[in-house]
Amino acid sequence: MRLVALGLSNGEIAERLAISPLTAKTHVARPPAALICDPRRFLVDLASSSGKREN
Repeated sequence: MRLVALGLSNGEIAERLAISPLTAKTHVARPPAALICDPRRFLVDLASSSGKREN
């Protein structure tokens, strides 16, 4: 969540976590899938509201 909130792409997240870009994309998309919303928007909003977003 923190890496998405920082604005990193799936490729950048994958590189930092030593996983494939497809795995990063899957994990970014999964949590909000049940809510039927944009995954990145959801995670950024969640991070902002919980005070975890870094500027």
